[in-house]
Amino acid sequence: MDIGLTIFAGATVGLAIGITGVGGGSLMTPILLLFGFPLHIAVGTDLLYAAVTKSGGAVLHAGQQSIEWPLVFLLAAGSVPAALLTILGLHLLFDSPDQYRQLITTTLGIMLIVTAAILAFRVSFLRNRPVAATRSDLKVQSNRSSDVLTFLMGIGLGVTVTLSSVGAAAVATAVLLLLYPRLSALRIVGTNMVHAVPLTLVAGLGHFYLGNVDLFLLLCLLIGSLPAIYVGTKVAVFMPDNILQPILAVVLLAIGVRYTFF
Repeated sequence: MDIGLTIFAGATVGLAIGITGVGGGSLMTPILLLFGFPLHIAVGTDLLYAAVTKSGGAVLHAGQQSIEWPLVFLLAAGSVPAALLTILGLHLLFDSPDQYRQLITTTLGIMLIVTAAILAFRVSFLRNRPVAATRSDLKVQSNRSSDVLTFLMGIGLGVTVTLSSVGAAAVATAVLLLLYPRLSALRIVGTNMVHAVPLTLVAGLGHFYLGNVDLFLLLCLLIGSLPAIYVGTKVAVFMPDNILQPILAVVLLAIGVRYTFF
């Protein structure tokens, strides 16, 4: 492993996260695969990477009270048990990572395509929605149907994120924007950020138990990415969304098609 190159990869992804807000999984896992890391190591290591990098954002959102805790608990009630059951299934049903390589590859490809589509239409999702809100409108919007759909989405995320490390933020954000149209974008982002921490942590620790995490690789990625995320947030003020996000969407779509169909 080229330590300098790995730190540079972490910095590149961290910069992209800071500028665009795109989750690290959709970028980091393909980059690690490009560097020649085994698929199961890329996914497992990236999950713990995501848990650490998202924790900082979660603390910031908690400090500015931009989190809908009932939604966090509802999502986690579905996603965390689903992640644990997925890890258990990989452990009991397969003897080695090679045997579930195709399952992870297909899931990764599909989730990258979905993420690319969400990124491409992100502006449409956010149009006419308040960026921030001084109070929560969740009680007004919440009903049994939306609660059930949110819980089911948590289950789906628990399975797919554990298998691919992709989608914990992008997919959840898009669905919650549709389910709770009066909830501000800031509260949606904050809620998903906080929910992603326990999901990626549980899934990452599960992969660590399976032997799918390279701790030294994780350390190198964090050394590069944590300062770069801060720099990216400062640069984002001067970078219009209509420049970088379409490029990322096309790249993720191409990678997703590659892993899904070829």
